[in-house]
Amino acid sequence: MMSHLKEGDRAPAIHLTASSGEKVKLSDFKGKKRVVLYFYPKDDTPGCTVESCGFRDSHKKIENQNAVILGISPDGIESHHKFIEKFNLPFILLSDEEKKTCQDYGVWIEKNMYGKKYWGVARTTFIVGKDGKIEKIYEKVKSEGHAEEVVDFLRKA
Repeated sequence: MMSHLKEGDRAPAIHLTASSGEKVKLSDFKGKKRVVLYFYPKDDTPGCTVESCGFRDSHKKIENQNAVILGISPDGIESHHKFIEKFNLPFILLSDEEKKTCQDYGVWIEKNMYGKKYWGVARTTFIVGKDGKIEKIYEKVKSEGHAEEVVDFLRKA
């Protein structure tokens, strides 16, 4: 099942630990900035690296639209830290080891690969407005070129 959330819904609260060790809440940004929340399956895997590096390369453009990027995956803080160091990622990665936030956003789904079923993160991006409501949802994200899609949306919105 994909996200039960719709554009215009209030974004579920987030309270996760960042790669830096600090606690980050979605409400920290309310009234200040829009938040680009991208959920991805795993640090340092091909698709996730392409997507994260795309956001890295578009980071300034996204910041110029008064938005902040937060990446979320079930990986631990140590894994996130290595991923950030290796690819010089200039934004926060949040650790959702309990998968609660992934479940709240409806992106923790049953997947099927080569006939084997398993649970994992559906690559999904949410753009949350300053009012805490979801402005845009990108489901089944293609890693290549996704960050530019987000930049275009932010520019027009």
